[in-house]
Formats: sequence, C-alpha cells, structure tokens
Amino acid sequence: MNFLDEKLNTYVEENTGAEPDILQELNRETYAKIIMPRMLSGHFQGRVLSMLSHMIQPENILAIGTYTSYSALCFSEGRKKGGKIVTIDINEELEDMVKRYIVKSGKEASIHQIIGNAIEIIPTLEEQFDLVFIDADKENYSNYYDLVFDKVKAGGYIIADNVLWSGNVIKKPDEMDEETQAIVAYNIKVHQDKRVAHVLFPIRDGLMIARKL
Repeated sequence: MNFLDEKLNTYVEENTGAEPDILQELNRETYAKIIMPRMLSGHFQGRVLSMLSHMIQPENILAIGTYTSYSALCFSEGRKKGGKIVTIDINEELEDMVKRYIVKSGKEASIHQIIGNAIEIIPTLEEQFDLVFIDADKENYSNYYDLVFDKVKAGGYIIADNVLWSGNVIKKPDEMDEETQAIVAYNIKVHQDKRVAHVLFPIRDGLMIARKL
C-alpha cells in the first residue's frame, strides 16, 4: 500500500510525530494477534488522521468500520469537548479488544461503540456529524456515502480510506474484481458530486477527502 520508495517512506515516518504510547501498544497487539493487521491505519496515516482532526476540530464523529479502534482513537485526539464518536463495525469478535483500548484511552464516555450492520444502523442515528470516516466493506462505500450525506453538517467532512486499493484502481475494467470496481465507482461518485469539494490524497492506500458545501 506504500507507493514511495522504501527508504523515502522510512524517512517520512522518521520525520513524523511519534505514536502515542497507547497507539503503539494497540499497533503491536493488532499485528501479533489479529488477522490482516495491514488494515490498521498505522503510525504515519494515524498521525495524518490526528492532524486532520485537530484542523477540523469536529464535535461529532462517525467511524464506519472500527477494526481495532486505531483510527477512532486518532480522530478523538482533535475532537471538541462535549461531542462524541460513534463507531460501527460488524465484527463482534473484536468488540472486547476495542472496548479495552477505549477504556485505556480514558475516552469511554465519549466513544460509543456499536456492533452491527452499518447499512441498517446509519438511518437510525439522530446526530449530525462534523466528520465521517468510511473504512469498511468496499462494496458498500457508495451506499455509506449516500446514507450519511444528510447527516453531515455543512462544512463537514467525509473521509474514505483505501481509495487507491493497492493501485488496482488503474487496472483495465475487465481486470478489476468487485471490490476494485466499487472503489472506482465511489471515486467517480465523489468526483462528480457538485455538493462537495474534494481531493484524493495518495497517503498510504489513498484517502478521499470530501467537504460538504
């Protein structure tokens, strides 16, 4: 997922702020115990997410796709007091680990963890969000975008991860699998949506950042 030369990528990470201790611990445990640890945002991207959160200063955040909670904890660093983070993930096997790290972070009062199908859960949410992070099943990226759009405040952000999909987005259409096709469709959808300003950042596996006008 890293498109820079390995030595240059190392240089970038060495000149990026360090992970907080709790995220270092979460990073290590994820790689030691969890299948597909590359799904973790990790040091560099995590610091990018934290920086974006500090810049946006969101009050309410929705994370679609919790995994082991790394990205949610990064976003929590810049969140305004008084709001909350709602995380949704269908994988109940990671629920206890996520809870443990949320408690360790001391932010259990402001991070609300939901286990279930995001397609069914999002319509039931009553909050208006300043920031939505999409990092779940790729086939539903466009559906998630449509479901959350009216729940995002004007000036709020929708950030989607993995929008370069390890470079597969530039394959010929007949060489793409369903996940790649879904990511390409999502990128086109956002690019053609006149209701947002957007930019695709080639950070790690790609971040599509859309600001609601």
